[in-house]
Amino acid sequence: MKEQQRRIARTLLVHIVFWTVLCAAGALGSYTDKVRLGREASYPFILLSWWSGHVPMMALSSALSLVLARRPALFTERGNTVRIYAGLLLLFMPLEWFYVGCTEILLRGEPLTLAASWAELWKMGKLTWFTETAWMTGTFIAMVAVGNLREARARADAIQHAQAENLNLHLALEQQRMLALRAQLEPHFIFNALNAISALVRAGDKADALAGIGRLSDLLRYALSATQREHATIEEELAFVRDYLALQRLRYGERLRIRIDGDDERVRQGECLPLLLQPLIENALRHDLDCHDGAGDIRVSFEHQGERLLIRVVNPVSAWASPNPGTGLGLSNTRARLALANPAASLRTERQGEHFLAEISLPLALQD
Repeated sequence: MKEQQRRIARTLLVHIVFWTVLCAAGALGSYTDKVRLGREASYPFILLSWWSGHVPMMALSSALSLVLARRPALFTERGNTVRIYAGLLLLFMPLEWFYVGCTEILLRGEPLTLAASWAELWKMGKLTWFTETAWMTGTFIAMVAVGNLREARARADAIQHAQAENLNLHLALEQQRMLALRAQLEPHFIFNALNAISALVRAGDKADALAGIGRLSDLLRYALSATQREHATIEEELAFVRDYLALQRLRYGERLRIRIDGDDERVRQGECLPLLLQPLIENALRHDLDCHDGAGDIRVSFEHQGERLLIRVVNPVSAWASPNPGTGLGLSNTRARLALANPAASLRTERQGEHFLAEISLPLALQD
């Protein structure tokens, strides 16, 4: 409340000072003209006449300024502007003319009566009527311009803020992409793949070695190009995952067993973030095959739920595994990427008895 009172007082003071300076300049001009013509003149009296005659304009500009502070978009619509100006002509101007007549009577030292005020109003010259109307119109135009300038500046600031937010979001998304790429292509995986390929070469299994080199090349090429793309199809992601699993099979051999269900034609044509599925597979491998010497049992499934797609990756969890295996870098990066790219997408992870579930839910957008 006190802040509002200070704002009102500050607005009134600014407008009083502005009109006082304007009246001082106008009074000086009138005084100079009278002196040049040899007429008797008193600058303080002329200034008082100017200042007292513009009190209604001070009130009008202050009122419009306070209203604009509460409703910045008041004059952005032409209809509002016309209606307010018409209201001022019909209501404010008669009071302004009557006030000027009363002021003239008081400045002449005559008694102020209602009859004298009406008589002064009716004998008021056309020039005075026009001048006062022009002052009101000029004041109104100035406040309209100020209001529109403030609104335009506010819109420009809002646009600039939105652009800055979009830029920050874009930069954050790019950082998440790079983190995702770093998570997908960890050096130990590349070194393991190269060592496995080298072992095939030393064993004379050139066909498998060449196939492994080709798959590694395809995997690296896709992963690098994916960082420049906004979307990929599920079909492309599955092809990338199969190349990835083929290289991992060089390390795990027949122990690596994975089943993929529900990847029908509609699913394969759906869009998703690039490099979305591999972190889930990587997490499953770490908490399944890396925790025992037996065969794995990783299951990937796709399920329609209306216009949404659920992608689930389930893997066994050993009794001595971490109680919360879903906090790895790959999964946290995937969750952050989904949140940045589409608020309607999410990643849920939980332990279900002897299995760990990672489930992605996202709108099923089909490729054009």
